[in-house]
Amino acid sequence: MADASTDELYHAMDWLTCRQREIEKQLAARHLRPGGIAMFDLSSSWVEGTHCQLACFGHSRDGKRGRKQVEYGLLTDPQGRPVAVAVFPGNTGDPESFKTAITRVRGDFGIARLVMVGDRGMITGTRIDDLRVLEGMEWVTALKAPAIAALARDGGPLQLSLFDTQGLVEITHPDYPGERLICCHNPVLGADRARKRAELLAATEADLAKVKAAVDAGRLHDPDKIGLRIGKVIGRHKVGKHFLTQTTGTGFTWRRDQAKIAAEAALDGIYVIRTSVTADILDAAATVTAYKNLKYVERDFRITKADDLDLRPIYHYLADRVRAHVLVCMLACYLTWHLRQASPSSPSPTRTSPPPPTPSPPRSAPPRPPPKTPPSTPPAGYPPIATATCLSTSPPSTGRPSSSPGRRSRSSPAPPPSRPGPSSCSAPPSRWPSSSHSTRHRQP
Repeated sequence: MADASTDELYHAMDWLTCRQREIEKQLAARHLRPGGIAMFDLSSSWVEGTHCQLACFGHSRDGKRGRKQVEYGLLTDPQGRPVAVAVFPGNTGDPESFKTAITRVRGDFGIARLVMVGDRGMITGTRIDDLRVLEGMEWVTALKAPAIAALARDGGPLQLSLFDTQGLVEITHPDYPGERLICCHNPVLGADRARKRAELLAATEADLAKVKAAVDAGRLHDPDKIGLRIGKVIGRHKVGKHFLTQTTGTGFTWRRDQAKIAAEAALDGIYVIRTSVTADILDAAATVTAYKNLKYVERDFRITKADDLDLRPIYHYLADRVRAHVLVCMLACYLTWHLRQASPSSPSPTRTSPPPPTPSPPRSAPPRPPPKTPPSTPPAGYPPIATATCLSTSPPSTGRPSSSPGRRSRSSPAPPPSRPGPSSCSAPPSRWPSSSHSTRHRQP
């Protein structure tokens, strides 16, 4: 790799992109089984430069507001092992990407019976209606907060007294025919939500106090401008629904809507899993576990984006080059998954750690021998001895850049748009494996 030129690396990426479907088909045949479970989630990464064909403004999952981005959906097995990845423009919604995942599973992989697991923003009511007409496709997702509140209203099946003796209750409702609703209560999650709500309410009140101070001092007196300033700060922390404001010609007042706050606090720590899978296939506990296993997909995103690989930011301009970049990171994540499984010392959420050994009583350490004094001059025929000063210095320059040709620092400028365009799916340069070597080089 160190001797490969930039053009050769781009040619290899084009070669890999042409074989993405076949690679992912083999991974699906190896790790997905008919009637089993697959998980899908969507993430995004921001783009450097202004000429990327897939870059759009959208909901940033990296916290990069005001930056164009590219989105990608990851399909994994129940253990979070990557199977396939798809790249989308930066303004693609979660439900739209889920349609692509279903098409890939049924069309490319030939799996007609599968349980798809996705979060509440991914598998929406519209997508569930699409799944109903596909025989053999089941789903596991969760209800959003308004739907949970509707179940908990007077006379509804979701009553807080159900969790007095247990933390898992299965109910039914006419609005969800042929589905199971599994209600869960997590007191730790409830305490965390209560703490976060109190902090956001206090932060919003501090912002409103600054606006009121400006009004009282006469720096802000136009009622229209007062309303605009209030609207700007009250929605900053997304708790504006819990405040009641009143604007007059000379000022404004606000107070907390305690009734709404209490109604929301009553459901803290409660979430509802929605599934079409029958109880003889997945009981209530197994269904909840299947939904919680989405944390493995989030772990894969952390591996590719931050922990081990550098998927972000994206410097490529051409759509196929962006897809090749994401595919390379997905395959590297696949290898990382297996390396961590094979290493007993590396932590893994899917590995059960053995119990720690019983500590033995401390033993006295043997006396250390005195340190040897290195000779001032090396023996004849040997190079000079490396000292601490020599080891701390950087290696001599080899005349080549210190970083690899395909890797670019975050502070370096984006590459010029005059890179060679994507080549055809012909064989790569001789240093890269070709299809004729398939008998010796095992592909995933």
